[in-house]
Amino acid sequence: MPRFNRRALATALAAIALAPHAFAQTPTYPTRPVRIIVGFPASTGPDIVARLLAQKLSEAWGNQGVIVDNKPGAGGLIAASEAARAQPDGYTLMLGETGQLAIAPSSYNKLPYDPQKDFIPVSQVVTSDFVLLVNPQKVPAKNVKEFAAWTQQQKGLFLATFGAGTPGHFGAFMYGEAVKQKPEPVHYKTTSDALGGLFSGDVQAVFASVALAAPNVKSGKLAALGSTGATRSPSLPDVPTIKEQGYPTLEFNSWFGIVAPAKTPPEIVAKLSADIQKAVNSPEGKQKIEDAGFRVTGTTGTEFARIIAADTATWGKAVVATGFKAD
Repeated sequence: MPRFNRRALATALAAIALAPHAFAQTPTYPTRPVRIIVGFPASTGPDIVARLLAQKLSEAWGNQGVIVDNKPGAGGLIAASEAARAQPDGYTLMLGETGQLAIAPSSYNKLPYDPQKDFIPVSQVVTSDFVLLVNPQKVPAKNVKEFAAWTQQQKGLFLATFGAGTPGHFGAFMYGEAVKQKPEPVHYKTTSDALGGLFSGDVQAVFASVALAAPNVKSGKLAALGSTGATRSPSLPDVPTIKEQGYPTLEFNSWFGIVAPAKTPPEIVAKLSADIQKAVNSPEGKQKIEDAGFRVTGTTGTEFARIIAADTATWGKAVVATGFKAD
């Protein structure tokens, strides 16, 4: 055998012999803590979902650390801006929500990030219906029709929101369209501030997530007049939907889902999506999330991208109709 061929064969055999060792040394994602950025304070809906998801992912990854990093402010824009600039290596993710990814493009003149170009949808995790809450000590209404009739006799319709440009803000507008009244949205910085305004009587009602509403309704502190879901919430089965009460157009919700910075390797995105779907659809994971007041979805990345695109168009119409524009 010629010398050249013998050397080539020896090299090839050596490579084959070393291949299993080389593959064994290839790291499997994740090999270090993964950070999930959340644009809202602790104990809010997004934070609750992120922490439940972080726990299940950590367990699935052999107790690998999954850190929830709260970056509240500007309706989630601060967090989204940071997440968009993060290294696309799978170790920084964001639990995005409707406002950041579907409403902001229409409601802000200039965003510090581009939801379509700067993120890769990984999986929608949950959806969250809203509940129209009132203070029973201040408002005598027992349902939406009674509330609409009562507010028509008042000097104005003041609805609290958890910030300008949020689903609750435009939900207040849609409510006004449904009952043929013009609401005055009162924007609060935090959920506790908004509920404080409700207790004091500074505002008459608020659209709050089921997760936030349920404990206050069950304790009797606040009364639920109706929910915005297509069906009744399992957490508040006695509360009828607003559609049931004769307002078929008043149906909306919010959602939370994991997105990764653009250019994150597709194999990492695929693993993340599969692991998230498995985590939230496991009996224990699903039960914990539903007990917290959310509806589990656990979609693929492709389906989540479709949802974001569709909701961007839907909410965009509501934004245009209000004439709202943030700086």
